[in-house]
Amino acid sequence: MNNSEKIKLRLEPIGKELLVNKGTPLKDIIFEYGVEFPCGGKGFCGGCKVKLLSGDVKDPEKHKELSYKLGLDPGYRLACISELVEDITLEIPQFESIILADNTQFNFTPREGHGIALDVGTTTLVAQLIDLSTGQVMAVQTSRNPQTRYGSDIMSRVLHGLTEEGSAELKKLIRDEVHRLVNQLLNGKDVTLKKIVLVGNSVMHHLFCGFDVQPLSMFPFETTNNESAEYSPQELGWELPNDVKIIFARPIASFIGSDIYAGIIASGMDKSPHLTALIDLGTNGEVVVGNNEKMVCASTAAGPAFEGANIHMGMSAMSGAISSVSLTDSQIDYHVIGNQDALGICGSGLIDAVAVFLQKGCIDSGGALTKEEDALKIGDRVYLTQKDVREFQLAKGALSAGLQILVNKLGKTLSDITRVYIAGGFGSFINLENVIRLGMLEIDEYKIQKLGNSALIGAKMLLFTDDYSFENVLSRIEHVSLDSDENFQDIFVDKMFFVE
Repeated sequence: MNNSEKIKLRLEPIGKELLVNKGTPLKDIIFEYGVEFPCGGKGFCGGCKVKLLSGDVKDPEKHKELSYKLGLDPGYRLACISELVEDITLEIPQFESIILADNTQFNFTPREGHGIALDVGTTTLVAQLIDLSTGQVMAVQTSRNPQTRYGSDIMSRVLHGLTEEGSAELKKLIRDEVHRLVNQLLNGKDVTLKKIVLVGNSVMHHLFCGFDVQPLSMFPFETTNNESAEYSPQELGWELPNDVKIIFARPIASFIGSDIYAGIIASGMDKSPHLTALIDLGTNGEVVVGNNEKMVCASTAAGPAFEGANIHMGMSAMSGAISSVSLTDSQIDYHVIGNQDALGICGSGLIDAVAVFLQKGCIDSGGALTKEEDALKIGDRVYLTQKDVREFQLAKGALSAGLQILVNKLGKTLSDITRVYIAGGFGSFINLENVIRLGMLEIDEYKIQKLGNSALIGAKMLLFTDDYSFENVLSRIEHVSLDSDENFQDIFVDKMFFVE
């Protein structure tokens, strides 16, 4: 339901002031600024606590009760369950230190000066200015990737970048936008910038650096440009001090980018003796399984559907997208990001919708619509078609098969996995109960942990290193081509079916 009344939201200490629709969940807003929800937004851990400076959120007594149970000061609220109902100013403790998903600070050696960590996503760019002596976040900026005008999916960008003119255009767009974000972060601040670290998927890495994307456009999808690229401001035409280092961290393999490497170090799976998995359900759908001795990774075809591509009314997780669907007394309820009229459905909403329609008997275990209808309605304007359900099944099958094959590669079983980290913006909104119910992840829910923007966390960690070869970790990672596995087709087809 659209609520056109606007209220003011101010975020400190970054000094960001926003106008938002009254009734908007706070988590819809602050996730884009790098705030993490360690327990998945259930109000269990207190990791997303925010301090009231003025105003209040809906149901303050409920928050006070939860704060008491968690041992928090009465002046704090939990962002994951907060609804904005009046003008409000909040202090975000997560901006005061670099927080990992287990709600602890990582160890770093303080340095002089300041750095900028930047997650170059296919859809969204997120940048944070960091005080290298304390690890504190001084400012945050986000924006849409301007390359989306040439397609929201990766392959559309690759195809546009095959020509010399298209490659130059895409390179200029992303470099100019990153430069603009950097200038916004530095505007009016007395800082000594030392370093900028960028992470992103392999295509974003190639397009920013001006590398040839043709090898990524055709089988076997391999490229030799898998090195970190370092630039001076002069080389990029940026007006910054001459000694600032600008590094786009190297990909792991052809379609496993530095955003996944950042996720590996953010989760700590490269240091854990236990078998763990990292799943990033962004544009591609990357999976990593392993421990401190060996890791295997693969890129699946799971990403596009969960990013809204190939879904009739699909869209990214942005204002106007249905992000969750539930069943209450046989009636379908849904939440729209930004508390406005529904314009479409994003990946998390798609998962919920399929689960709800499966529960209602509108979809059978094979994915077929059981009633003589062309579409399944969610509210008045948004609906799913038979093709949408098939696209979801393909994505589900690709993800589940990818995880299974990687586990098999290590001679293990799914039950041997002690922890699964779900990374990316999409992962922060998903309902784990439905993910398991549909058979997307055949893992006990208590083992699954939402990691949030692990790419940004990892990029911040990389500000405190000078070694961008990453050989210590990369020497333990093996890239696996899923379709080369002799059992891939059988596993993939089996995983497409829904759990009954």
